[in-house]
Amino acid sequence: MTDAEDRTLMRRALRLAARAAGRTSPNPLVGAIVVRDGVVVGHGFHRAAGEPHAEVVALRAAGARARGATLYTTLEPCAHHGRTPPCVDAIREAAVTRVVAAMRDPDPRTDGKGFRLLRAAGVEVATGVLAADAERQNEGFVTRLAKGRPFVLVKLATTLDGRVTVPGSRYLSGKAALREVHRLRDRYDAVLVGVGTVLADDPALTVREVRGRDPLRVVVDTDARTPPAAKVVRTADPRRTVIFVARDADVRRTKRLRDAGVSVVALPRSADGLDLARVLRWLAGHGVNAVLSEGGPRVASSLVARGLADRLLFLVAPLAGGPGRSALEGVTETARLSRLRGRRVGDDVLLEGDLGT
Repeated sequence: MTDAEDRTLMRRALRLAARAAGRTSPNPLVGAIVVRDGVVVGHGFHRAAGEPHAEVVALRAAGARARGATLYTTLEPCAHHGRTPPCVDAIREAAVTRVVAAMRDPDPRTDGKGFRLLRAAGVEVATGVLAADAERQNEGFVTRLAKGRPFVLVKLATTLDGRVTVPGSRYLSGKAALREVHRLRDRYDAVLVGVGTVLADDPALTVREVRGRDPLRVVVDTDARTPPAAKVVRTADPRRTVIFVARDADVRRTKRLRDAGVSVVALPRSADGLDLARVLRWLAGHGVNAVLSEGGPRVASSLVARGLADRLLFLVAPLAGGPGRSALEGVTETARLSRLRGRRVGDDVLLEGDLGT
């Protein structure tokens, strides 16, 4: 196969992997394709933690045709026993002769070991094909392993001059932008807000405007002020709502939330409330790879100022002026963005850029 053909097939594998976005944590997104004599004879993707890995799904689909074939995978085949056996064993047993991988697995249980075992077994291994695309697709998984916290996207709806509220209007964004937000909720493991957003807007934090699954709902609520009647509490699955409170929060309010069925996590109180770094570490420890922040200026500013945000996404409405709060009013140092992207979403404009290096 030529380099161009390798890239074409890897793009197909990446598209397969993307079909499980938001559903595989704490595992990564992985797609795989088996090709023999230029013909795709098997393909698959990892659907959820505990289910077969992409390579195994593709090899099973290929059956005997995998012998002498090339396997394309978006991530280094695993070399450790987890909920499922190592993929390198399945590859060797299938008698695949060549493996093309996009990126190395940063999980220390594999991290190059999969490639070494395959080469030791006589399998030709090529790596780095569309590596940047694969790393971006698995930025949540990579961030959790590298930084001990999930990848964080901070989403804010603003006016042209950066205000987050307009007198007399509950929502700034139009219907098309709202659908975009719900698509993000479907693809992210968790959506995070502060108690101020709960008290002001009573959001459900569910996916309704598009077909999808609901993320984990996370509320940062230092003093346990979330009303038991709030939508994030009165949900069909209250255990999928996690409310972080201070250890010294009012005992009666905390008990009412626990009695309502939500998960309440008590953390030490800091000078400014709860330490968002601790919140994110707790989420990472419970298998969350990626978090969508839909909180207001206080939460957004804290995440950006403390270096806990990885990407900013602004939905800019065709409005200007007024006395509303600034989107990042608590950020005192300029945050420089890279890879800035923009596009129209109905009457709004979506601007997105990465923070840090």
